[in-house]
Amino acid sequence: MPTLTQIDLRTDPAAAPYQKHEVVQVAFAKEPGELISLEGPNRYQPGDAIITGSTGDRWVVSRERFDPKYEPLQAGTHGQDGAYQNIPGVVLAKRMDQDFSIARSAGGDVLHGAAGDWLMQYAPNDYGVVQQARFAQVYRAASGNA
Repeated sequence: MPTLTQIDLRTDPAAAPYQKHEVVQVAFAKEPGELISLEGPNRYQPGDAIITGSTGDRWVVSRERFDPKYEPLQAGTHGQDGAYQNIPGVVLAKRMDQDFSIARSAGGDVLHGAAGDWLMQYAPNDYGVVQQARFAQVYRAASGNA
């Protein structure tokens, strides 16, 4: 299984912009730990968001990345456990034709994807992997794209 490095989907003609639409359940970590997602290990620190998606998948988002990307469904509860929705934003995604691995960030946890899964790029050197079935449920082509 190849490990992808030096990837930039901004210059890949096979990548396209997508938006996520999802309500998730969030618990904020009280102590350091590790969650094993379907794609690989997700280490977390106190304050990081442990997210359960609408499809039952679980993953971790650092607090620095969580705060600008999610808002609570109930006003005035930001930073408390509960239901959140993602703030619409565009991410780049590419459907992969073979099994692959990629580090979430430089020196970060290594995630694994299968043929048909999607490689996500949230920012330069900030990656994710989304299984095909989940991608089809929560991602839509960004405006102006097929």
